[in-house]
Amino acid sequence: MEDQNRNLILAMALSIGVILIWSILFPPEIPAEDPAADPAVVLAVDENGNEIALTPPAADAATVASTEGAQPVQAVETARVDIETDALSGSIALTGGRLDDLLLRDYFETLDDDSPNVRLLSPVGESGAYYALYGWSPAGDLAYEDVPGAETPWEVESGDVLTEATPVTLVWDNGNGLIFRRTIEVDEHFLFTITQSVENTTDAEVRLAPYGIVARHGLPDDLQNFFILHEGVVQNSDGSLNEIDYDGVTELDFVQREGSRAEVTEVTESGWIGFTDKYWMTTLVPGQNQPFTAVTRYVEGAEIYQTETRLPTVSVAPGAITESSTQLFAGAKEWETIRNYENEEGIDGFLDSIDWGWFYFLTKPIFWLLHYLNAMIGNMGIAIIALTILIKAALFPLAYKSYVSMARMKELQPKIEELKEKVGEDKQKLQQGMMELYKKEKVNPAAGCLPILMQIPIFFSLYKVIFVTLELRHAPFFGWLNDLSAPDTSSIINLFGLLPNAAPEPGTIMALIFIGIMPLLLGISMWLQQKLNPAPTDATQAMIFAYMPWVFMFMLGSFASGLLVYWITNNTITFIQQYTIMRSHGHKPDVFGNIRRSLSRKKPAANDAGPPSGRK
Repeated sequence: MEDQNRNLILAMALSIGVILIWSILFPPEIPAEDPAADPAVVLAVDENGNEIALTPPAADAATVASTEGAQPVQAVETARVDIETDALSGSIALTGGRLDDLLLRDYFETLDDDSPNVRLLSPVGESGAYYALYGWSPAGDLAYEDVPGAETPWEVESGDVLTEATPVTLVWDNGNGLIFRRTIEVDEHFLFTITQSVENTTDAEVRLAPYGIVARHGLPDDLQNFFILHEGVVQNSDGSLNEIDYDGVTELDFVQREGSRAEVTEVTESGWIGFTDKYWMTTLVPGQNQPFTAVTRYVEGAEIYQTETRLPTVSVAPGAITESSTQLFAGAKEWETIRNYENEEGIDGFLDSIDWGWFYFLTKPIFWLLHYLNAMIGNMGIAIIALTILIKAALFPLAYKSYVSMARMKELQPKIEELKEKVGEDKQKLQQGMMELYKKEKVNPAAGCLPILMQIPIFFSLYKVIFVTLELRHAPFFGWLNDLSAPDTSSIINLFGLLPNAAPEPGTIMALIFIGIMPLLLGISMWLQQKLNPAPTDATQAMIFAYMPWVFMFMLGSFASGLLVYWITNNTITFIQQYTIMRSHGHKPDVFGNIRRSLSRKKPAANDAGPPSGRK
């Protein structure tokens, strides 16, 4: 078989093998039902370094997990302070002072006109409880009753509605000489600033430590569970990025106490920790140059995932006021917004909260280019096509070198066949003879493979950028393609919309079988690419070769349509490049002849496996 055909079949077979292995090792996972009534565990460190509970056993959403096990909690009716900004809406619960109700104004669950906004945070008692909680842990002679907890009845001291221009200040007097205040501010995007203060009106010094918590009850409903995407805990500690998926959180090595697992990291200068989804994120951000302890925790049985930031214990002298200011990011992972927080707010390494993957040195500049192409063109689908063209143009010298090497190998094919006939079954002599032939003709058999290997990381990076970035979500292309992050919604079953019956529901077996227009175009583009060369002379190999495009068509048909736009564009450009390179080397590909032979199921002529014809 020709070297070019062999390489292509091998690449396709390996690709199918990788996809099948991943589908077996990482099958789609059904999210567990949310035990919203179960408690989170909230712990801190006292002045002696011993862990203590932040709230008394009667607390609701942050109930201490005792050795007897966690007790269920119910939803708490509470007064609230509204949140109203251009980007966010929701409310703050005065019971506990929790940020537990947050909607993203610019993002919707579906493309339907009546679709609700994406809900990021939800209170305890609702499905998928997900919230941020702040407070102080007692140290020294202070008791639980002396510090605010999850049931603390905060009052509004100033600010009726939290907006970009009007912060809200909550106050609580513990009745024993300590007055706690919590001022909450928010910018025009997704960054909250929480300033906690304690005023000591007693005649004795007090010691206590500020903390912040993000807790998630159960797994998120929209968990992707796909190997190319990280979902779970994301953390930056003194410039070091750490990612733990939800399964990894449940398997943390350090068992803090019965029913609780944790990972503790001491951060000396700067960092942040929180939960990331495919498109959304909630992250605790202590002040930069502020040492703190970052904790990842899992409460077994209750299935609660938790991230914490614990700041050092402070002393408050009689008559003094001490305050601690931290930030909370709760919103969409918009590249430009997060980049501005890193550059302007000084949140170190914050852009790495987007899952750039192993090839971050490629995915970051690729997305930067895609972002600005989309800004100039105004259509993400066309931007993907333009980006693919630019990348293929940049890699053309490698593609050209690869084909030239394969063309030289093809020219040596008759001599190799003669050598095979001469040496018979003696494989050692065959190998020696081929090496001598390569040396004599100055041909390197591996020269065609190296350029292809160099292209793989680039194309994988482009694939990842299209898959994980928010900018493709609900981004229209044209016609029926109104969401490049979703599969093609057209279908053969209704003749691509010509018939009145509905297309199969995306994600079902029927949708995989009755595919849409984009998967069909993908299969056709791969099939045409094959027809640049005659089919292999071996019947079995020719059959495998012929079925490969249609196998890929069905396998990739349920992928995001933005990825299919990339693959179709890439295949089309590759066809044009290979056709042009073959013509430049004096060989005119008989595309239509190869199609006729494949359709008539005739074996290719004997000279098809020989050297290129039509030398100029």
